[in-house]
Amino acid sequence: MKNLASAGYHLDAIDKEIIYLLMDNAKTSLAHIASHVGISTTAVHQRIKKLEQAGVIENSISFLNPRKVGYKVTSYMGVYLDQPSHYNEIIKSLEQINEVVEAHYTTGNYTVFLKVLAKDNDHLMEILSKIQKLKGVMRTETFISLEQSISRQLKV
Repeated sequence: MKNLASAGYHLDAIDKEIIYLLMDNAKTSLAHIASHVGISTTAVHQRIKKLEQAGVIENSISFLNPRKVGYKVTSYMGVYLDQPSHYNEIIKSLEQINEVVEAHYTTGNYTVFLKVLAKDNDHLMEILSKIQKLKGVMRTETFISLEQSISRQLKV
């Protein structure tokens, strides 16, 4: 089967409305979507399947609110590696640290840029210490987020 995502997938107005409704609530019923966009539930189901097969829709998940479960500190960490060849090994090690929720291979000052959640500053220090002890990590630079002002999915 041809990978539609690599060729660029054309989204019509109905596809976009379906996506926006699912972005607002991944549990939105097919019947609700169908009534909102003016097509049958079968047609909605078929469109969602096509969007998933094309890789336009990757996951249908619910997001955990970290603050509600005790993770009150959100930080971003730039990680400098002594050699870029350590990247894959570092990523495998970072995957073992539950509080590291995002890792990006970047251009610019940092080799890796992380999003890290912690319960408090003491917990953040423990995580930071773990990361700094990883083989290949030369140094880190940490930024604590005071407020998340925008959180959204890309609208196309």
